[in-house]
Amino acid sequence: MNDGLVSCAKHCIEADSHCVNLKCRLWIDYEEEYNCTLVSVHENGRMTLREVGDRLGISFARVKQIESKAIARLKKNPFVASLFF
Repeated sequence: MNDGLVSCAKHCIEADSHCVNLKCRLWIDYEEEYNCTLVSVHENGRMTLREVGDRLGISFARVKQIESKAIARLKKNPFVASLFF
């Protein structure tokens, strides 16, 4: 089950305790999944915008805005655009 996770996420799962490293860029305020976005994605796979919003404490509409802006930025990069779009 821990394949593909970084050591801190593995430790949280094995110790059955949430992450206390608030400065980690992967930390989220969602104790059900050990406060870690990596654990969240690993356990759930693909998630809806609403599920992501629930974990981040924002609306699904805001998640969609962030997603749209990120995709637009990726499309501007010629290397990335040639790989995915």
